[in-house]
Amino acid sequence: MIMNITRKIGFLLALAVVAIAPAQAADEYVENSHYELVTPPLPTSTPGKVEVVELFWYGCPHCYQFEPTLQKWIKNKPANVEFIRVPGIFRPEWSVLARAYYTAQALGVLDKVHDSIFAAIHELRRPLQSEDQLAAFFAEQGVKDEDFRKTFRSFAVETKVRRAQELSQRYGARGVPTMIVNGKYRVSAGLSGVQTHANAIKVVDALIKREAALK
Repeated sequence: MIMNITRKIGFLLALAVVAIAPAQAADEYVENSHYELVTPPLPTSTPGKVEVVELFWYGCPHCYQFEPTLQKWIKNKPANVEFIRVPGIFRPEWSVLARAYYTAQALGVLDKVHDSIFAAIHELRRPLQSEDQLAAFFAEQGVKDEDFRKTFRSFAVETKVRRAQELSQRYGARGVPTMIVNGKYRVSAGLSGVQTHANAIKVVDALIKREAALK
């Protein structure tokens, strides 16, 4: 009888450990080591989903190196996650490539030119720092010069660039690439507990689960 009771207690303790394990796993990442808080948290634009934003800049070599890892994650991200790219603008000269991003988006060619812009800058060492240089590049991608320039200078693109500049500051990011989870958490490879792009994705996934559990 005593042995049976002991076995039952052992079994119940084992179940308790299994039940606690997911909670421990979710909390293995800690503030200021693996992520930072966005203060104050910002509202998201996708209610009902966990929003993940990548702040990036085409001219950033770290963003270029992060891109393969990020694209693999995008293809396999949970269905409850909405992913949004936002060009980071921390210096006035960064706004040119931010404008190029939103121009490509408005013209419906972003999927076609996104990787090509990165490759042109970091593999071919091609300068894409002015409207004329970008117009020539977009022309090579099949975009008419008139269409490019009209969109590049449009009010809609200007509005998005200003919004990106505002978000870059409000998210409290100090560089790129930086991932923002649900307007609350800031993750980058520069944090002491992260250090690699692969680890940054692991932290983002854990924070996604944490946010999903709150919905």
